[in-house]
Amino acid sequence: MSEIGIGILGGGYMGKAHAVAMAAVGAVFNTALRPRLEMVCASQEESAERYRKAYGFARATADWRVLVNDPKVEAIVIASPQETHRDIAEAALALGKPVFCEKPLGASIDDSLAMTEAAERAGVVNMVGFNYIRTPASQFARKLISDAEIGAITWFRGEHTEDFYADPQSPASWRTTGMANGTMGDLAPHMINAALALIGPVDRVMAEVETVHSERTGGAVTNDDHAQMMCRFASGAMGQMYFSRIATGRKMGYAYEITGTKGAIRFDQEDQNALWLYKSDDPEDIRGFRKILTGPAHPDYLPFCQGPGHGTGYQDQIIIEARDFLRAIETKQSIWPSFRDGHEVNRIVAAALASSDAKTWQDINAF
Repeated sequence: MSEIGIGILGGGYMGKAHAVAMAAVGAVFNTALRPRLEMVCASQEESAERYRKAYGFARATADWRVLVNDPKVEAIVIASPQETHRDIAEAALALGKPVFCEKPLGASIDDSLAMTEAAERAGVVNMVGFNYIRTPASQFARKLISDAEIGAITWFRGEHTEDFYADPQSPASWRTTGMANGTMGDLAPHMINAALALIGPVDRVMAEVETVHSERTGGAVTNDDHAQMMCRFASGAMGQMYFSRIATGRKMGYAYEITGTKGAIRFDQEDQNALWLYKSDDPEDIRGFRKILTGPAHPDYLPFCQGPGHGTGYQDQIIIEARDFLRAIETKQSIWPSFRDGHEVNRIVAAALASSDAKTWQDINAF
């Protein structure tokens, strides 16, 4: 059992989640590498010191270069704004330090490509944070599909819908400025990643991207509120997705429906410990969607709880990510989703935005 010094860039919402995960992952999964919270970085010295005390880091800094270059920081977690991702990742990779970066990977497709190429050139472990696909239920859905339990996939519908900007009177903020912070930059990547994980590569897309509330108290809105997208997968399956931050009543609407030739699957993150399964070969008198409550028989559930139906939560998804990142470092082999996988999501986002502008289908290979 060896210690590894962890440096986290950002101490807010996701920074805290990763700090808690790194503190807990050794006990939950009995990992060979045991994280040591070495340094946290925030934009101001005062906030950095506050995070250090709150989360249990040894040291704090307001300069990301100090953290990245510190010899006691052996692996990097980037949980800072997208526009900072590229510089931090490239500097860390050049030093041979493994990097975990929150989604979306960089602030643009150019950023994500540069980060991906830097990681592959350096041969250093890298990983992107798409936590929702790691619920035991969604991992089980992936297994059911891989095992052909619902046959060949013919159709996919996915959404990531929330309502944190449904109220037109909500004031403008950093979330309403710049496309990287809009719905296509913020919410869409999660469901696109899910589609890639569950169904496979996407060949082409047709999308409409829209700003519904173009003015808010405090300034103009310069990014999108919601978007709809049709897609055709490389497998031949049809698909459609919807993304929204103005979906009144939806709090964590990360949901999908998958139709196969022998069955179907439904999932909704607002009920994240359940998966709905339909099997065409069930006896006719009991044929219908069955609700499967996750439990110790499902992927990555048992380390958290021995009781079926008791459930896992949001923080547990981040702990599972931490386990995967540590395993990748231990084996010196990147684990899905890598920077390359994160870049693939950004390619689809770029194609969708281009489709909305051109009002026509876009081939993903053009991006």
